[in-house]
Amino acid sequence: MDETVEDPPTSAVLLDHCHFSQVIFNSVEKFYVPGGDVTCYYTLTQHFIPRRKDWIGIFRVGWKTTREYYTFMWVTLPVDLNSNSAKQQEVQFKAYYLPKDDEYYQFCYVDQDGVVRGASIPFQFRPENEEDILVVTTQGEVEEIEQHNKELCKENQELKDSCVSLQKQNSDMQAELHKKEEDLETLKSTNKKLEQQVKAQKDCWETELLQLKEQNQKMATENEKLGVRVEQLQAQLSTQEKEIEKLVQGSQDKTEQLEHLKKEKSQLLLTLTQQDENSGLSKTLSENKIMCSTLQREKERLEKENDLLKRENSRLLSYMGLDFDSLPYQAPTSDQAGAGQNPGLVYGNPYSGIQESSAPSLRTMKRCPTCKSDLADDIFGPTLEQQHMEALCLNCPICDKTFPAREKQIFEDHVFCHTL
Repeated sequence: MDETVEDPPTSAVLLDHCHFSQVIFNSVEKFYVPGGDVTCYYTLTQHFIPRRKDWIGIFRVGWKTTREYYTFMWVTLPVDLNSNSAKQQEVQFKAYYLPKDDEYYQFCYVDQDGVVRGASIPFQFRPENEEDILVVTTQGEVEEIEQHNKELCKENQELKDSCVSLQKQNSDMQAELHKKEEDLETLKSTNKKLEQQVKAQKDCWETELLQLKEQNQKMATENEKLGVRVEQLQAQLSTQEKEIEKLVQGSQDKTEQLEHLKKEKSQLLLTLTQQDENSGLSKTLSENKIMCSTLQREKERLEKENDLLKRENSRLLSYMGLDFDSLPYQAPTSDQAGAGQNPGLVYGNPYSGIQESSAPSLRTMKRCPTCKSDLADDIFGPTLEQQHMEALCLNCPICDKTFPAREKQIFEDHVFCHTL
């Protein structure tokens, strides 16, 4: 057999730990002739089951480990272990691989774990014509052999102790290996859980990313709609600004009409003053009274229109967030209004200057408690005074409470409170 093909399984098991009784070698010769094949016969006991990697080796007597074999042969597995023929086995060693010296050797059955299961009696390889030599030893040689035997026993004991220590180390390493394996299993389980968590978190993030993309798209669409709406509102604001400019221009036109009426009234009163010494004073006064009444009604109408325009301007300016002072036209100052100006009117009382310039000795002056205007008793009689008061007052239809005409919003809130 070629030993380079495959080495058999071996171990460092000592002789004391072998089980030599499980395989029994039969018909072992005391010597075998060199140059011939050797057949080894052995019997398997009933408690031993051979395996595929079991082998039989030839060992020199005195071997200590199964690694010290000289040559070996693989065993043949029986077909039926329960038959008697299966118990009787044999292997044949080729002459080429057998020892060439005359040392003592023996057969050993070694299983695939490297444990010796049986050993034969010693034998030699020598020529057939060689006779047995009677060995005679002296007492000194016996003592030397005994001393050598003691040394071997001592060495054997040391090897046993070393084996016990190695077995203990092996047991500790096996326990540590088992613990490491448990830790490895725990780490694998933890890693698997972490992978599942990472995968779940990744799926959650992908879902949130899709939702954010959808929300972003919706917001972009809403922004476009808001942009169109802002453009529409800007167009409406521009239109309203133009309307406000028209209203402001109309208010300026009304102011110019009032100024013109004031001038006409001043001229008329001046004419009345100059005609006081004429004989046709009565007729002129009657005509002037009619003209004054007409001018007074026109004045009241214009003041009401002015008040409405003022409120409309204030409402529009509040809606646009502008200040009235930022407009190109400014209301007359206190220096321009004169001492008798009514604070409730935007452009002042156009008749206050004329009445002050007229002769106070010719007529008795009376101040209106509502609009604070001066009224002449000889021009405004009780009827005209009552009409003047009714035009400047607002009466509650429910509780008959009176409000000035300039407090129209308060009057409307008061009437609305009765409906609650």
